[in-house]
Amino acid sequence: MPSLTRAEATERAAAITVTDYAVDLDITAPGDTFRSRTVLTFSAEPGGSTFVEWEPASLISATLNGTPLEPSASAGERLTLTGLAAANELVVEAEMRYSNTGEGLHRFVDPADDRVYLYAHMFLDGARRIFPCFDQPDLKAPFTLAVTAPEGWLVAANGERAGAASGGRWEFAQTKPLATYFVSLIAGPYHAVTDEHDGIPLALYCRQALAEHLDGQADELFTVTKQCLDRYHELFEVRYPFGHYGQAFVPEFNFGAMENPGIVVFRDEFIYRSAVTDGQREQRAMVVAHEMAHQWFGDLVTMAWWDDLWLNESFAEYLGTRITAEATRFTETWTTFAMQRKAWGMRADQRPSTHPVAPADVDDTALALLNFDGISYAKGAAVLRQLVAYVGDKAFLAGLNEHFAAHAYGNATLADLLAAVSRASGRDLGAWADVWLRREQVNTLRAEVERTGDGRYAQVTLVQTAPDEHPVLRPHKLCLGLYDRGADGAVALRRMIEVDVDPETDGARTVIAELAGEPVADLLLVNDGDLAYAKIRLDPESAAAVPAVLPLLDDSLARAVLWSGMLDAVTDGERPVAELVTLVLAALPVEREVVIVEDVLRMTRALVDRYPTPESRPAALEMLAQACDRLVAAAEPGSSRQLAGVRGLIGSSVDTARLQGWLDGENVPDGVAVDADLRWLILQRLVVLGAAGPERIEAELARDRSAQGEQAAARCRAALPDPEAKARAWEFVISDPDASNRILEATAQGFWQPEQLALVEPYAERYFADMPGMLARRTGMSGERLAVTAYPSVVVAERTRELAAELLGRGDLSAILRRVVTDGDDDVRRALHARG
Repeated sequence: MPSLTRAEATERAAAITVTDYAVDLDITAPGDTFRSRTVLTFSAEPGGSTFVEWEPASLISATLNGTPLEPSASAGERLTLTGLAAANELVVEAEMRYSNTGEGLHRFVDPADDRVYLYAHMFLDGARRIFPCFDQPDLKAPFTLAVTAPEGWLVAANGERAGAASGGRWEFAQTKPLATYFVSLIAGPYHAVTDEHDGIPLALYCRQALAEHLDGQADELFTVTKQCLDRYHELFEVRYPFGHYGQAFVPEFNFGAMENPGIVVFRDEFIYRSAVTDGQREQRAMVVAHEMAHQWFGDLVTMAWWDDLWLNESFAEYLGTRITAEATRFTETWTTFAMQRKAWGMRADQRPSTHPVAPADVDDTALALLNFDGISYAKGAAVLRQLVAYVGDKAFLAGLNEHFAAHAYGNATLADLLAAVSRASGRDLGAWADVWLRREQVNTLRAEVERTGDGRYAQVTLVQTAPDEHPVLRPHKLCLGLYDRGADGAVALRRMIEVDVDPETDGARTVIAELAGEPVADLLLVNDGDLAYAKIRLDPESAAAVPAVLPLLDDSLARAVLWSGMLDAVTDGERPVAELVTLVLAALPVEREVVIVEDVLRMTRALVDRYPTPESRPAALEMLAQACDRLVAAAEPGSSRQLAGVRGLIGSSVDTARLQGWLDGENVPDGVAVDADLRWLILQRLVVLGAAGPERIEAELARDRSAQGEQAAARCRAALPDPEAKARAWEFVISDPDASNRILEATAQGFWQPEQLALVEPYAERYFADMPGMLARRTGMSGERLAVTAYPSVVVAERTRELAAELLGRGDLSAILRRVVTDGDDDVRRALHARG
């Protein structure tokens, strides 16, 4: 399928106006296809020509204004339309193919009960797999959907149901104008739970195999949904604009969720079947709030082209974090943002593939996928926090409400939004937007301290630096926190100072005059409150005090800033992994915030797998296991902290007898339930260590015949330390076009194990030889995720970098694979640097 270029989209938008889509689907036939009939009406200049995107399995008929179209009109998966009238009607009937990639109309057979489930996912350009369309975000139109489904199925869609379903026939009311990539539906024997709030019908959907779990979690989900709706209605003058609010939890979804109006779709791992931590429940609440923010940012007002993807994602990321903290019981979401989301954005921003939050040029739809990353999400959200601090919250919200009023059900650009906020605040945002939105990379803020002989600050200076290849200094609004240890050992905040870093007046050095003569603090915390988007480095004395001070800080956000700074410094090779695992051993067992525990363990484990040499890795892993052991012992039985510690211990332990005992129910810590998900985690670790084989995997799968069980079994099979098992797994990942996206991804996740380097090292060569062919067969988000997951990041060797350079030297490399290899190579470069 040729990717739609910006030039083509601009020309088409100037030539036509879309009036309406009427889509009628018949999903009753057996096999791998379904029937689609579309009536598309649009206006145009008489005598002109255009085209629609589509990807049929076979054409049944196509007419334009009653005249049959010649088969030759369909070339390159575009349907050419010539001799247009002022008002036009295109009628197309075709057989379309179900998907197994999480794109188009995805078909899933549940291994738990053999029931069939469908869901539609159109992002970025998947609508063509279901109906012919003008597939670009600025050609919005109302949609009317009808579906003929097997008896007993449930169908839900963007529009509200138009009357009762009869004989498998489901008809839906016309929607408000939507971009094509928001059109969606679910169909199958879905289980539904319904409610209502403030006049808005609410619904939750899931597979029958998860019905019991959804019923047990529906109150929590509805409570979060209602709280978020109320808060958005307090902030925004436009009420939720799309009638009903359904939330469907579907299998094998590629994203966390997708904001389709009226039928938001989530991956169904968010319906928990085993014990989870409060951190995971907070994450689910934040995703609910994020997708709800999109109902205004993205759905009501849609970007005109993909260069303004950030207008969707940065705002949803910022508001999702903010609204969850303001409206739900999860009040520490900015701590999560600091540890998890902002760190994701900063890692992406430092890679060779970095790009501006709002890039000037996105030449085609395929390239837009490359911006669907931590920069467009998390960096953009962090920048918005700076914007709110810069103009004030009242002006910020006034600008947003003006923006909604001016562009409701239409499209808008960065310039439109900035103009609205500028008018509301009275501040020209042009220069601010240039350095924050149009320029890439991240600055570093470092404290430089001079002391007097009597223990006071002579001068404190914040020094801002930028990478040589991106020499841009930015304004920052942040706080400095002065923390002291008291006689009782407690650590308390003595003073917090607000600082404006303005390179136009101060250059690279901002002197903090208020601190002159102030007694030196035990910890001078730069960016206390985590308002700034910047890499933070403490002065040497404060850095040396961190191991003693960190466990005693009451403020979880202050602790997150310190942990993030240490993890970032190790990632940059400025501090050794040994220092990190020593800090983890000292401070993590007493950490109170489970999100910090989970993210520190996740990031530390990733660094331990790659940064130490193979000879020094076992010692680092043992210290990580000791930290988890202490955490489990210190945590309250049944608590989230205990569960996080147990998971971390399973992943880092080499004590196979202990792990086997847990699997058999022996000597399990009080409060820990060895449920289905924990059993698979234990079994995978035993497989990696060579203490369990194929028979145990198949026995566990027989015990857990579910979608999650099948994925876990695939992960375990790929982790077997056996040459034949590795060969089978690799061929499956590279060559099987019929396998589901999620099973392939699980296989790739299990394949690369640092304990099995001698076995997997030869597959580094295979990756660079085989991946171009895999991505020719499996495109889009599914292909990108598989390419990322299968990257040989644990093979930390110069030869891996040489192979990457050879592949990157090819002129025919796809943009997706070029991005994946560029980023993967940078990770290996960093690991080699750390080892050196």
